[in-house]
Amino acid sequence: MLEPTPNPTIPLQSQHDIESPSTQPIGNSHRATLVSIWSISSNAKILEIGCGQGDCTEILATAVGPTGHIDAIDPAPLDYGSPETLGQAQARISQSSIGARITWHQASPLEFLASVEEGTYDAVVLCHSIWYFASPAVVLDTLRALRGKTPKLCVAEYALSATEPRAVPHVLAALARASLEVHRTVSEENIRTALAPHTIRSMAEETGWKLVGESMIVPKEGLEDGRWETNTVVDDSFLKDVESEIREEKIRAVLRSMREAVKNAVGILKGDPVRTMDVWVATFE
Repeated sequence: MLEPTPNPTIPLQSQHDIESPSTQPIGNSHRATLVSIWSISSNAKILEIGCGQGDCTEILATAVGPTGHIDAIDPAPLDYGSPETLGQAQARISQSSIGARITWHQASPLEFLASVEEGTYDAVVLCHSIWYFASPAVVLDTLRALRGKTPKLCVAEYALSATEPRAVPHVLAALARASLEVHRTVSEENIRTALAPHTIRSMAEETGWKLVGESMIVPKEGLEDGRWETNTVVDDSFLKDVESEIREEKIRAVLRSMREAVKNAVGILKGDPVRTMDVWVATFE
């Protein structure tokens, strides 16, 4: 199997991440909790890697205040996304009262970091973006490239644990999706490299970062990521991709079984909505 290679045109946020007006307050509240845990201060200069449509960027821009600034980077084409493209979302935010605090960059993280001087940022944020990276090697290279550019690294990623039982389908769906995507050389799915907190922590430490704080939070009802990810696996398109793209029958059989496990977990809920799994939040220096 070929290891996926970095591609600057592959987005770090997929189109079904767009929040509806009814669920956006929950998403904003979730990101505000993350920013609070990271203790993002006013006046800070922040680099956000994998900003997508700018959901977390808005919260960060509010936190740093009128004298702070956010450099928000994502490699996705500006016409990517639905119902609102990245370009449309970023333009809308730029026209708001906090727009002047943000500079958007359409670039791959490694290419961008190659031009960043030492000590440029007060903190770097990876908010639910690590799973979008093409491979563990790219994550490792990015963490290494961040050394010296900032004294503080802030990470939030899904924890592969389900304190809330209704989040079990999300955990299973994430593993099923990651198990399919690992066999693709190019992917535009939300989950391409599903790294557990222990692995991310170990990679950070390997590249010279020291963990100074971590916590686990249970997302509130209404954060839609669990439902989104579960639906993409339960959908027949997942099975079609397995049949068309996976050559080895043993691997196809495992992926079919993983999908059935997701469907069974959803069935146990008897119509109750799927919840989003736990979120690991960490700060490194």
